[in-house]
Amino acid sequence: MSLRSRFALAFAAVGAVVAVTVGALSYLAASDSVFAEVDRTLRSTTVALTRGMEKRQEQTPADQAGPVGPVGQSPGSQSPSSRDPVGPSPGGRDTGSRTPAPFPGLDLPAPGGEAAPQPVLQAVGRDGTPIRLSGPLEKLPVSDAARALAASGEAGQSDTTEIDAGGHSYRLLTTALGESRGALQVAVQVDQTRQVLAGMARQIAAVSLAVMLVAAAAGRLLAGRVTRRLARLAEVAEEVSTDGRVTHYATEPVDGRDEVGRLSASFSRMLGRMVAAREAQERLVHDAAHELRTPLTSLLANATVLHRVTELSPDSRDRLLDDVRHETRELGHLVDELVELALAGGREETEEPVDLAEVARRAARRVYRRSGRLVHVDADGSVVRGRPQGLERAVGNLLENAAKFDADGDEPIEVYIRQGAVTVHDRGPGIAADDTRRVFDRFYRADSARGLPGSGLGLAIVHDVAEAHGGSVSAGARPGGGAAVGFTVSRSRLLPASRPPTGAAAAD
Repeated sequence: MSLRSRFALAFAAVGAVVAVTVGALSYLAASDSVFAEVDRTLRSTTVALTRGMEKRQEQTPADQAGPVGPVGQSPGSQSPSSRDPVGPSPGGRDTGSRTPAPFPGLDLPAPGGEAAPQPVLQAVGRDGTPIRLSGPLEKLPVSDAARALAASGEAGQSDTTEIDAGGHSYRLLTTALGESRGALQVAVQVDQTRQVLAGMARQIAAVSLAVMLVAAAAGRLLAGRVTRRLARLAEVAEEVSTDGRVTHYATEPVDGRDEVGRLSASFSRMLGRMVAAREAQERLVHDAAHELRTPLTSLLANATVLHRVTELSPDSRDRLLDDVRHETRELGHLVDELVELALAGGREETEEPVDLAEVARRAARRVYRRSGRLVHVDADGSVVRGRPQGLERAVGNLLENAAKFDADGDEPIEVYIRQGAVTVHDRGPGIAADDTRRVFDRFYRADSARGLPGSGLGLAIVHDVAEAHGGSVSAGARPGGGAAVGFTVSRSRLLPASRPPTGAAAAD
């Protein structure tokens, strides 16, 4: 399943959960509110009926009061047959007079002629016998709970339930009258209420479905905007891994500031570095092929001459062999420089605190062993966070470069270290102003250095090391003659100095 489809399903699921939850809570709240109103109507009707009964009992003379005893039970000698029925006579006409009902004073609803369903009123004697008072039903079912309330002597206790009778649903309230007078039941139809709630449930379901569909569409649209850039990144990665061409993709514009935008920017920067690395590799190979051609041509010429070694004089043969040895050493040195330059940017070397003074002294001792030149180190105790081997290689290249151009000097080579900056002074011919910007280029050799040994890669390695440490390189004239060449390390890598400036000459 694609990421876009997963987004759409996730949004749809969230939308469905939210819609169903809100709809269910709304339905329950509406249902509770409607039935609470129905229950209030039932209670108010019950209260009105019981108060009317009590008021009528107080106003009726004792000799005309009729039965005032327990519901369904006649006092004295009066038999149930002596009570006139409530409402029309069995013959279908009104008797013209109404004898007191089991609940004297009840204002019963008039039968028929009203749009709203009439409530059903029923009395329950203390023995559980139902007595119909009014309404469209002959009688209401009497449950065990209703019988218990009718037999209870405590007035005001009630029970609310729903029943099905006569093909309709009713909300039934049974209230105990107390004093062994039984209970009064009031019921009202709730069919319309149920229909309204059912319609509301259908509407909630429709809205929930609509919300789910809208959420799915929104999720798919949003996922499309997100995955479009991710799909482009995946496409570029696949094409780069297939054919290795990155130049075109490294220059593509990057939009967005979100996580995908940052990923795209990082990917573009990575491709840019790959382009730069490939260009550097191609330039290195091209330059190396050019520089290797000279010593190889010389070796080939000398090898050709060696075929006629018997024709050469001893002096010529010795000079020829010296040339071969010299060219071989130069070729080996060139190969070493090429390897060092190729690995300088990609060497896995752990960064650690590096004392630049110690690095300079180790490099100075190595130069002394090779050339016999003294090196004076004047350091302020700068400690930086960096790669010790790379820094030592850079300082060593600066010293070897100074020793090469100041080979006949008697004064020591000077190394100054201040706040992460390393500068080497020599007393050689110096550097021409036109050459100061190019001396750190690969294989570049000034006119004055054409006859000297070297590959033109030493200062290029210094440049790469300085760049890897967030610094820069510099080349200029030394006050009093000579050259001043050096590099700096980024100040953010400078650690607190541990010693004051010290000066010492390094030698074996």
